[in-house]
Amino acid sequence: MMKTTVEDILAQAGAGAFQRRLLAVFGFVWAADAMQVLAVGFTAASIAATFGLTVPQALQTGTLFFLGMLIGASLFGKLADRYGRRRVLLITVGCDAVFGLLSVFAPSFGVLLVLRFLTGAAVGGTLPVDYAMMAEFLPARNRGRWLVMLEGFWAIGTVIVALTAWAASVYGVADAWRWIFAVTALPALIGVFLRWWVPESPMYLIKTGRVAEAKTVLDQVLLSNGKPPLPADSVLEAPISHKGEGIFSGPMRRRSIAMLLVWFFVSISYYGIFTWMPARLAGEGFGFVRGYGFLVIVALAQIPGYALAAYGVEAWGRKPTLVGFLLLSALACFLFVFAGSATMIAAALLIMSFALLGTWGALYAFTPELYPTESRATGMGAASAMARFGGLLAPSLMTIVIAQSFNGAIALFAVFLLMGAVTASLINHETRQKPLT
Repeated sequence: MMKTTVEDILAQAGAGAFQRRLLAVFGFVWAADAMQVLAVGFTAASIAATFGLTVPQALQTGTLFFLGMLIGASLFGKLADRYGRRRVLLITVGCDAVFGLLSVFAPSFGVLLVLRFLTGAAVGGTLPVDYAMMAEFLPARNRGRWLVMLEGFWAIGTVIVALTAWAASVYGVADAWRWIFAVTALPALIGVFLRWWVPESPMYLIKTGRVAEAKTVLDQVLLSNGKPPLPADSVLEAPISHKGEGIFSGPMRRRSIAMLLVWFFVSISYYGIFTWMPARLAGEGFGFVRGYGFLVIVALAQIPGYALAAYGVEAWGRKPTLVGFLLLSALACFLFVFAGSATMIAAALLIMSFALLGTWGALYAFTPELYPTESRATGMGAASAMARFGGLLAPSLMTIVIAQSFNGAIALFAVFLLMGAVTASLINHETRQKPLT
């Protein structure tokens, strides 16, 4: 009889063909989710023109979308810990596709608000469960890099939605927002079928006593990666149980509070910048720094940010990488505020995009590793809900600040990011190359 654990088997299997397929499936829908989220900024002007509204009124679609995400993240994260990751994944991506597609045909602004709320709830549910599940299929030695790679698909979605908005602007398409929502809904529709391939998390299965099913899934991982299946006499040992320990109990309280605050500071800054920047650059702009063409360049700057984060989380650790990117993001915001020329503004925006998305990469690599299997999706759901709370404030309450001074708002975001760096430094835990519990 050979005793072993899920972590030992994943280490034996390594990161191979199975994880690459998993990354492609999750990444495809992750890009779709990025498109849905960032469509808020790219569709506001067109929605305002269609329904005879001001841009701030049209941004109510963003307010309702983020409210839906906040509710969906918290609700579906808990459901995934209770009823399984796979079931929740299929439900959320299905709702994402259906309500996202129905948004294209909204006959009135009121109907559009309802559909964006429902789409947001579905998208909010996919984000935390994706990461909890992906983390549970990866060996400890390169888990951080792969989680940042998954977050990197956000940049792909950003580029696609920016290109779509650019094309609609160039060709003068009427009701451009309908075309943008159609493009954002299509990947989620395809993702419904792709996610049928994804098995249930073996960590979740063994925690819920379904050992035989866990062995079957682990054999699938081993065989896909060219390794022999488990010996017939192998016995899977469950890791130490943390049942009854919530994300705010015992040693998890301090790290949870600190991490949730970091998520809030990052999200209100990121969404504040990328909700308002598209409309501003497409309208008045700053010399050559204007139009959707430059926004595509800004989106492309995210990709090397992810690449550096993927290297940093393994070479330097999760916390140092996160703190470093937060400080660089704050510096870029201050550079924007004090920039005296279009060239300096362009440089600030590119550094901002690079650093903020590197920050997200480090956050998504670090957060799921802070929690045990019983509460991993709940923890990710709480973090995602906090991010949506920040996103909810960005297009609504920040309107007041931006109306007074756009540069003042960017300076405020810089302060938030500095506060995030200080808070992240207080997290008393490092997870680099440590097994999940």
